[in-house]
Amino acid sequence: MDGEKLNQMWADVCAQVKNYNNIDPSQINAFFSRLQPQAMSEGFLMLTADNDFIKTWIERHYVDFIKQALLDLHHVPFTVVIEVDITAPGAQGAQPAAAAPNQAGEDGRAALGDEPAAWGAQPAQDHAPAGRTGGGAAAAEGALPPAAYSAASIALQEDRGVQAGGPFADAEGLSSAFTFENFVIGDSNRMAYSMAVAVAEMPGKAHLNPLFIYGKSGLGKTHLMRAIQNYVHETMPQLSTIYVDSAELLSDYMEASAAHDKEKSSYRNFKTRYEEADVLLIDDVQYLQGKKQTLDIVFQIFNKLTSQGKQVVLSADRAPKNIDIDERYKSRFNSGGTFDIQPPEIETKLGIVKSFIEEYRENEGKSDFSISEDIQMYIAESSSSNIRELKSAVTKVIYQMTFFNRPDLSLEDVRTLLENHFSGGPSKRLTIADIQKEVEAFFKVSHADLVGKKRTRNIIYARQIAIYLSRQMLDLPFNDIGKKFNRDHSTVMYSVTNVEEKMKESRELQEEIEALKQIIREI
Repeated sequence: MDGEKLNQMWADVCAQVKNYNNIDPSQINAFFSRLQPQAMSEGFLMLTADNDFIKTWIERHYVDFIKQALLDLHHVPFTVVIEVDITAPGAQGAQPAAAAPNQAGEDGRAALGDEPAAWGAQPAQDHAPAGRTGGGAAAAEGALPPAAYSAASIALQEDRGVQAGGPFADAEGLSSAFTFENFVIGDSNRMAYSMAVAVAEMPGKAHLNPLFIYGKSGLGKTHLMRAIQNYVHETMPQLSTIYVDSAELLSDYMEASAAHDKEKSSYRNFKTRYEEADVLLIDDVQYLQGKKQTLDIVFQIFNKLTSQGKQVVLSADRAPKNIDIDERYKSRFNSGGTFDIQPPEIETKLGIVKSFIEEYRENEGKSDFSISEDIQMYIAESSSSNIRELKSAVTKVIYQMTFFNRPDLSLEDVRTLLENHFSGGPSKRLTIADIQKEVEAFFKVSHADLVGKKRTRNIIYARQIAIYLSRQMLDLPFNDIGKKFNRDHSTVMYSVTNVEEKMKESRELQEEIEALKQIIREI
């Protein structure tokens, strides 16, 4: 795609995003002006940012809107990759004015509930935003105190998955933040944890090669994969380990393919890099759906490594059977050990909160720092299953207690601070339309077919599951559910009973239902 067409495409995306609800066009102008489109093909867009802060902020707050805009404009799902281009104009510059700091309220204290401007920013000597108010001398100078900076950095590090070569990784792309020691174990993840440890201690054993870990975003898959990499590097430094996100792998392949005509060795070097690994870890393989050429290469690399007794570890947000890829890939991905991570129960989430607070104490040398038990429990109970969201909530509380000198934060203060933070939790109001939308996307059926008269097997299957989930998650009367599906009371009752009976016999159906529940809870 030529530069003029690429820039026009990006302008169209920006305009589309501005039309969405809860979007401030001025912030889009400020942040998106720091992005440059570099490459686009069907289902793939690469952007560059002029510094790591902009990259991270976009990934955390706007990348889903960009994907939605691309889907709306081009009618196919997109993978969006953002890299840092330090040669871009404005690189290493100050933070954008649109990242508004917390402003002081009428009582002189910072207003609770605003997103901190300096979240994950570099120390003030490098970046000093002007015009900050509230928070004492440090805030007046535009400085983020080391305590708050550290907490924010930890949260961002978890949120990014620590990309190779990033600011939180060492020269070999390793991250010390993710270890087996700081992984909080609960019933929901115990088996996956145990198998990850087994692979790290003895990589290449046939019954766990490949190791496939799956579960929804934010449950700890990347943590376990990085922990394997770190453990092998520390205890068996003679072995080569490579961790790569599937988006990065796709980007590498596209670059190698684009350069193939100019440099015959580029494609060969791409394959060699991965084929020489003793332990290869590929994250989020579900994003390789529809990328047939890349999947073929991954399959070749996969077969070569496993045939040589080298370890492959894969992760995805769903079981291999639920990834839309050729059956031979599913079979090979399932040929070793496949283990899921379920959403954490309250006890595990509370353990994660406590662990994160303890990590902050140790990093900052603040042994006397504490967050009250009632606030910890509120965060654990209110958060969704996404561990990143959980840690981000703790980071916000730490930020308020340290940066704004509010060590006496009450539970009511924290409720106000986090009132718009949580994506799920007990207060989330779901509707039948929410459930229908996610079921339609999951099973690739249209809304008209789901509520219509078609009776093909795949549509009946999706319809009955949507009806079952509406009954279980919303506890509505059969008749009310029936109206939304254009069905009568008896049909809805039959659908619910039928799914309940089949779930007793089918582990596969149980997994599908749990995966859908998790997707729906996090919308």
